[in-house]
Amino acid sequence: MYSLSSSFLPTSSPPYSTLSQLPPPPWSSLPPSCPICIRSIRIEEKPQTITTTTKRAGQDQTKKPTPSLNIEKHVTSSMVKNDQSLPATILNAFDNIINDFIDPPLRHSIDPRNGLSNNFSPVNELPPTDCEISEGALPSCLSGVYFRNGANPQFLPRGPYHLFDGDGMLHAIRISKGKATLCSRYVKTYKYNIEKEVGFPIILNVFSGFNGLIASMARMAVTGGRVLAGQLDPFKGNGPANTSLAFFGNKLYALGETDLPYAIKLAPDGDIITIGRQDFDGKLSMRMTAHPKIDPITKEAFAFSCTSIPPFLTFFRFNENGEKQADVPIFSMTNPTSFIHDFAITKNYAIFSEIQITINPIAMIGGGSLFNLDPKTVPRVGVIPRYAKNELEMKWFEVPGWNTVHSINAWEEDGGDTVIMVGTNMLLVDPLLEKIENVHVVVEKMTINLKTGIVSRQLLSTRNLELPTINPAFIAVKNRYVYCGVGDPMPKIAGIVKIDVSLSKVGQDQECVVASRMFGPGCFGGEPFFVANESRNTDADEDDGYLVSYVHNENTGESRFLVMDAKSPTLEIVCDVKLPHRVPYGFHGLFVKESDINKP
Repeated sequence: MYSLSSSFLPTSSPPYSTLSQLPPPPWSSLPPSCPICIRSIRIEEKPQTITTTTKRAGQDQTKKPTPSLNIEKHVTSSMVKNDQSLPATILNAFDNIINDFIDPPLRHSIDPRNGLSNNFSPVNELPPTDCEISEGALPSCLSGVYFRNGANPQFLPRGPYHLFDGDGMLHAIRISKGKATLCSRYVKTYKYNIEKEVGFPIILNVFSGFNGLIASMARMAVTGGRVLAGQLDPFKGNGPANTSLAFFGNKLYALGETDLPYAIKLAPDGDIITIGRQDFDGKLSMRMTAHPKIDPITKEAFAFSCTSIPPFLTFFRFNENGEKQADVPIFSMTNPTSFIHDFAITKNYAIFSEIQITINPIAMIGGGSLFNLDPKTVPRVGVIPRYAKNELEMKWFEVPGWNTVHSINAWEEDGGDTVIMVGTNMLLVDPLLEKIENVHVVVEKMTINLKTGIVSRQLLSTRNLELPTINPAFIAVKNRYVYCGVGDPMPKIAGIVKIDVSLSKVGQDQECVVASRMFGPGCFGGEPFFVANESRNTDADEDDGYLVSYVHNENTGESRFLVMDAKSPTLEIVCDVKLPHRVPYGFHGLFVKESDINKP
């Protein structure tokens, strides 16, 4: 019915500068006697006025000026002054020495000019602002809020930086009565608040802070000094809450697996408010996965935590009221460094994957990457009853070559004797952190016979696919359709494909892609999210609904909110919303219905 408007197609070179064009840090040229020593800078954007005219194909088009983002560099209002405490002054000096001389960001993966270039560069917060519908109309089922989380550093880094390190920022588009309002706000984590107070980064970055023995020890020593000096409290958390969101127990949470969840609420005017860090009445003392699974029938949330000391894996759940239940420690998880980012549930089981991808800080201290491949490890899949009191009933199955990052869905067949799991499988593991653009991920279906122990796998697509999603109503039960972002290259998402899982046959690999939409040259989006047309209609087709995603045009600097028909073989665009604010590339999103977002 509608096509992507011509004003969103590439027309010119990017109108905004990238970090690779930024001049040297301003403090590098300050004289020693300068009374105020500036130690951090921040990118800000001026409000933009966009005047474009969109007309149907075949009509004359009048070319209008392309939007300008006018990124400027501003010194933050909080600066390191000479009247600060002596310990803080000494620690800041040591920090600068480490970043300037001991461990400057020389490697590609931790160079801010790469991790913060183009649309990865940060934006300022945006209060609720009306959006313009360029084409089509917003479907009535989209009555609610689409939130998308992602890394958006509050301050430009003073040293190494990886694109996973930035502070969490939520971009929420609220849809009501056919109109849309965009709001972008930081998750006000402990990390964000204390760094805003002092005016520069002080918490060590997880993905880029350890590079070689000397640099790692030096940074840890500075962090220890900041704790002793009272600059930060490690017991109040250090995570950026930048990965995903979850809604359970009638509450919305921003999540990052290095910390506890942060509760979020939406104000009546559409503004985003951070309530605070949640330990669920003291029952959650460690970090939690960013990918809890919400059973759409029971409304329970299932989750896990990973630590570097036994038990390396802990499984738990929240009841329908959001109350955390007892931990189930998994001592049979033998690899303390195995990277478990996601898992899956069925009606009766939880499924974990122990893979060859490891998180090894020791290797990083030695100058290597935080993520590594352990070729000696044979991947395993563990299946445990989801209401287990302990791990006695857990079964492990060896699955060579299985290196999944995102578990898409799982269900049971043959009266519960067979478990089916669909997930992504990373074929090229080594460049995960160092050269993420070389990563290739495929989608596979795994069948596990719990009685015989036989495991079989079918390849559903050979394309480079990530950030998968399904109709949320089919979590833990048999589903047919999967929607994935197309990496071209990773981490940029050049389009979306629809996979029909039912086309797979046992013992036969085939391409099961049945629909696709590419965004066009220079246009990149993110994770698609499925919103059902009739969420309460149990007889509705699984793909009766819409896919939503933010898409950015690097040639014009425009960001859009696209609504696509999930049933269409071309994933036809039914609505194109022009955003008043650039939305950087991010990670995972969530749509919350209006009836749920207003619950007390």
